[in-house]
Amino acid sequence: MKQLTESRTEDRLAGTTTVPVPLIQLQGVSKGFVLHSVGKRVSGCQDISFAVEKGHFVGITGKSGSGKSTILRCIYRTNLPQEGQILYQSALFGTVDLAQLDERKICQIRQYEIGYVSQFLQTLPRITAYDIVYRAALEATDTEAEAHMETKKILTHFEIKEELWPLFPNTFSGGEKLRLNIAKAMVKRPNLLLLDEPTASLDQHSKEKVRELIEQLKCSGTTMIGIFHDLEFMEGLCDQEFNIQEGSFI
Repeated sequence: MKQLTESRTEDRLAGTTTVPVPLIQLQGVSKGFVLHSVGKRVSGCQDISFAVEKGHFVGITGKSGSGKSTILRCIYRTNLPQEGQILYQSALFGTVDLAQLDERKICQIRQYEIGYVSQFLQTLPRITAYDIVYRAALEATDTEAEAHMETKKILTHFEIKEELWPLFPNTFSGGEKLRLNIAKAMVKRPNLLLLDEPTASLDQHSKEKVRELIEQLKCSGTTMIGIFHDLEFMEGLCDQEFNIQEGSFI
């Protein structure tokens, strides 16, 4: 605290102010889609601009179809923005524009820096629930022993029964698949975590488990952008909230 106070005092004496650099900043991002079957063009999001400081949580609200998920997919680059910049402070590459970055670097950033949680579990077939999470943990830990420890810890946290660990997730219930999907993303403790309705089909007890881990990640410095219809869930988590209607913030 003393060191921080002295630094601010020196800034004032020098007539300067230290402004935090956002971990990620969107500037005028737009994305549209063409429905070839009917020859119609629809807008996903339009002229989206906002910035998120490191360790902060930004929530995006709005009705279904308003463009919330399109914003997250543009950041993760599963959608390629047609306009605008997405400036990200990468630990691997420095300041980059995710809207323009080549695919090789995007894949590396996805692997080591940015996590994405959707409502649906997407994984290779015939991989056990344990290995899905363990492979993710290996990318974020120094040793196999540590990866095993983190895998067991997070599967236990989300109350995925140990007898399910060696099974393939196609035998799981919807809620179990979603909890496994969240565990896979969160075990890596990424720099930036994108949450696309991660609690949509969970019961209240499971939602509290997700919230608990979100709070832990936030305290440890993970930056998050989340989409939730459950506004009560977001209360007390978000540092800033944006509402989107028909593709634009209001």
